[in-house]
Amino acid sequence: MKKVLILGAGLVSRPHVNYLLDQPDFLVTVASRTVSKAEKLVGDHPRGKALSLNVKNDAMLEKLVSENDLAVSLLPYTYHVKVAKLCLKHQKNMVTTSYVSDEMNALDEEAKKAGLLILNEIGVDPGIDHMSAMRVINNVKNEGGKISSFKSYCGGLPAPEANTNPWGYKFSWSPRGVVMAGKNSAKFLMDNKITDIPGPELFANHWEVDIPGFGKLEAYPNRNSVPYRNIYNIDDTNTMFRGTLRYPGWCITIKKIVDIELLDDEKEYDLEGRTYADFMKNLLNISESDNLKKALAEKWEMDESSDAIHRMDWIGLLGNEKIGLEKGTAMDIFCKILLDKLKYDSGERDLLVLHHEFLAEYPEKKQEITSTMIDYGIPNGDSSMSRTVGLPGAIAVKLILNGEIKAKGVKIPVEPQIYEPVLKELELQNIICKEVYKDI
Repeated sequence: MKKVLILGAGLVSRPHVNYLLDQPDFLVTVASRTVSKAEKLVGDHPRGKALSLNVKNDAMLEKLVSENDLAVSLLPYTYHVKVAKLCLKHQKNMVTTSYVSDEMNALDEEAKKAGLLILNEIGVDPGIDHMSAMRVINNVKNEGGKISSFKSYCGGLPAPEANTNPWGYKFSWSPRGVVMAGKNSAKFLMDNKITDIPGPELFANHWEVDIPGFGKLEAYPNRNSVPYRNIYNIDDTNTMFRGTLRYPGWCITIKKIVDIELLDDEKEYDLEGRTYADFMKNLLNISESDNLKKALAEKWEMDESSDAIHRMDWIGLLGNEKIGLEKGTAMDIFCKILLDKLKYDSGERDLLVLHHEFLAEYPEKKQEITSTMIDYGIPNGDSSMSRTVGLPGAIAVKLILNGEIKAKGVKIPVEPQIYEPVLKELELQNIICKEVYKDI
């Protein structure tokens, strides 16, 4: 029997745990600070075990790592290196779905010498995006071509029938990580020109993308795209862009929210007994007697009937509902109302869209290539987000423990020996990246 330790029992964990419990020769231990979450995932499965674990309990964490054959860290990314070092100490492989940090990369040589694999970025974004991109890139190279342009877009959204609010978005967990993206800077290469975008201007840079089989969505830059020329081994490409997808209208609204510092997470306010309108008047520095909607429209230099003002009014930021916090930052207040008002109703589906656009050049021709995944959640079942994040990692665990992935070191899934079998298995789970090749 192969023994797997899963650290964390968050909202993307269920498909991951279920897939591994379905493997007849796997014993699965789920360890979580809230043991009830782990127990819910494992249920009464004969090969599953739930444990309570505070990841700061170094002795217990080390004991668990030492007792299992592989550790999966679904913990906050700040704990991954701690787990990785224990895996190296006890000669265990490791899997995470998070971005590789510099500190994690520094463990590469040690992992190679130990003959171990620490596989990161094996979720959806990052994860399926890497694997589906590399499949096309390597196919082009194998046929004597090169990639002269690469654009990639990914977003988690409500399915069209669940897109029932003016914001075009719903949260199934804490929105802080999503709205924090409003503070990120970005960098990308377009037609051999590098563009740097400071955080406050991120959402001023957006455009429409037509997704085959779906329709038009809005895209904005996702962090620093430029290093992916090297990561994907296409250093001579003249365009490298990675973006995030939203329904139209999101970007202009969040840009205006950034402008009034509603994403500030430093200054703390006394909020006891205060309404959202009270807070917004304070934030905008207007008097209690002023018309809040009119003042906000003037601040934003737009009409009171504009979509952005309507979104602020609809969600309640201009209304007299009590905030319900004693103290908090602007970010705390904004995240609270987002979570309160932008929820999925029972039975509603989410949606995950991943779309790549390539321009390939060969000695005798050019090709436009697209790779598109449109995946829907299961009503009253697993969300698309949890499936597309959780299943790639679970599949990789199986392949590593069965000896089918033999890579060593600190890796991400850009090598054929990793991405080919994982993508093949994902297709059996009905998570499919459809490729279209068109000569031009």
